[in-house]
Amino acid sequence: MKKLDLGTEKISKLIIAFSIPCIISMLINSVYNIVDQIFIGQGVGYLGNAATNIIFPLVIMCNAIASILGNGCAAELSLKLGEGKKDEAKKSVGGTITTIIFVSLLFGILSYVFLPTLIKFFGCTESVMPYAMAYGKIIVIGAPFMIIYSALSSIIRADGSPKYSMFCLVIGAILNIILDYIFIMLFNMGVEGGALATVIGQVISFIIAIIYIPKIKSFKLDKKDFLPRKTIIKTLSYGVSSFITQMTILVLFIFMNNIMTKYGALSEYGADIPLSVYGVISKVTGLYISSVLGVAIGAQPIIGYNYGAGKYGRVRETLKKVLIINFTIGFIFNVIFLVFPKQIVSIFGSSDNALYIKFATDFCRIFLLVSMVNALEMTSSVVIQSFGNVKKSTAVSFIRQIILFIPLALIFSRYFGLYGAIYAGPLADFICFIIVIFIFNSEYVKIKNKEEEENSIVFNDIAPKESSSKLIITINREYGSGGRYVGKILANLLNANFYDKEIITITASNTGLTEDYINENEQKITKRGNIYYNNDNELFVAESQTIKKLSKNTPCVIVGRCANYVLKNNKNVVRIFLYSSDKDKEKRAIKYYGLDKKNALKEIEKINKQREKHYKYYTNEEWKQLDNYDYSFNVDKLGVKKTAEIIKDIVINLSK
Repeated sequence: MKKLDLGTEKISKLIIAFSIPCIISMLINSVYNIVDQIFIGQGVGYLGNAATNIIFPLVIMCNAIASILGNGCAAELSLKLGEGKKDEAKKSVGGTITTIIFVSLLFGILSYVFLPTLIKFFGCTESVMPYAMAYGKIIVIGAPFMIIYSALSSIIRADGSPKYSMFCLVIGAILNIILDYIFIMLFNMGVEGGALATVIGQVISFIIAIIYIPKIKSFKLDKKDFLPRKTIIKTLSYGVSSFITQMTILVLFIFMNNIMTKYGALSEYGADIPLSVYGVISKVTGLYISSVLGVAIGAQPIIGYNYGAGKYGRVRETLKKVLIINFTIGFIFNVIFLVFPKQIVSIFGSSDNALYIKFATDFCRIFLLVSMVNALEMTSSVVIQSFGNVKKSTAVSFIRQIILFIPLALIFSRYFGLYGAIYAGPLADFICFIIVIFIFNSEYVKIKNKEEEENSIVFNDIAPKESSSKLIITINREYGSGGRYVGKILANLLNANFYDKEIITITASNTGLTEDYINENEQKITKRGNIYYNNDNELFVAESQTIKKLSKNTPCVIVGRCANYVLKNNKNVVRIFLYSSDKDKEKRAIKYYGLDKKNALKEIEKINKQREKHYKYYTNEEWKQLDNYDYSFNVDKLGVKKTAEIIKDIVINLSK
């Protein structure tokens, strides 16, 4: 596929190009679990399905461990390679591989030893216990292989071999499906056959992944590189987000297993049928979740790139199209869940059990009654990350499962039994939908206001002028002073290059870091005692290198990021500082940046304090000290247009 321009290509074409591979990748994982469940359901019955449901939390734990180690190492690998620090990258990868092997073996041993205790904690019943033990004993033997190949696949992708990484997963999945049929349907090996098929597939994926290690393209690993190091803590920090997501899923899964068995035992269905049905339906809804998340995650680079480039109209267009696609997907799945519940559950066996079919049908229709509205929650959680708001994105993902559903299910089940927990599902979905509407709309309004302000600075009398200037103009500014827009007008007047958020995009492409990560961490300074610490010194170095390279494209206007200090040895730099009154900053921030009127000034002061600390940390000078600048302007006295015109006149005179 030819390289597509994220900033100019047709949005619908970009979504297709980026989302389809992502959907396919995620669906492979979902189908992997579903096919396993189908064969066990057909060959063993609903008790077999209940057993796989009981063991599934162990699979989630494996994914969590693989995420924190694999994703963490992949992020650090990209960072170090981007900085040209191959030796550090080698040590990071080698040490992490050793840690992955040790941790995975430890997890496998502990899981095997404490398996009886674990499956009781996961909600196992007496009748399901023999099946769960038989299935689980084999699955935990394969757990180390699963953790290792899953973690290595992330590292392999970061090394620039995504196809090889995908090959590991696909081969294992295909082999598992074939062996499921052979072991369960032909050899009648029951749940043990299903577990054995899974483990064999994992072992093959493990072997393929291990074979890649000597073939790593970025460098050649030596024996000494595999020594564990203290820096593993930093590596783990990069994977914490993925780990938390997996643990949230784990908590919800264990909670529902126990609710199904506890209140199922008090109903006509008994404990086993609800436990089995929940496992089946959760796997089926995985197809819906994978499809929606595939579209949203695929669109993430499109949104992030255009947001960083200030092309807010394209951001809004992408958001609209993604929501339309995902709500369409949600509607289709919702109709299937409501109209064909019996046909769905029958695929997984036990169609001759009237109670099983009745409860499965009720569960599907009630629990998934308004499942299509979840498309907004899942989409919002992903796309808000593209705006650099990781905290809000994490909050969105927690609202439905942890904040709403679990408390509602506990309350309803206490008064209405098993069906109370089921009815808590659509209620949580609907309340979450209402809450997320406001969250998503607040972000959408911010983008719309940014677009309006971008458009408001385009005047008919401001046209690019021929410029013989070789000067570089750096602009440091208070938040809310309109400094970015002064810079854009100035660049237009001088026919100069303009760099602000573009620095994030270029740095991301050079380092392998995501734009979200850079946006979130580039000005974070924390205080411990009387000492300030930066979250990522390497990031400052990377952005400084970008600024130095961009400064060669004269004339140019560079906004923020200590550019006046970074280019202090360059004689062609004009250093500007822009400020404004609190009233003017507050007014601008509320109108264009979407800040809450009540807390706007407090937030402005907080952001400016961060900029001040960041500048002091790297330059050992004061941010607002006028000696650090050639000129300073009060923007609200002049207005953004007049300020830019005055600076233009100064620059032109200096160039003569």
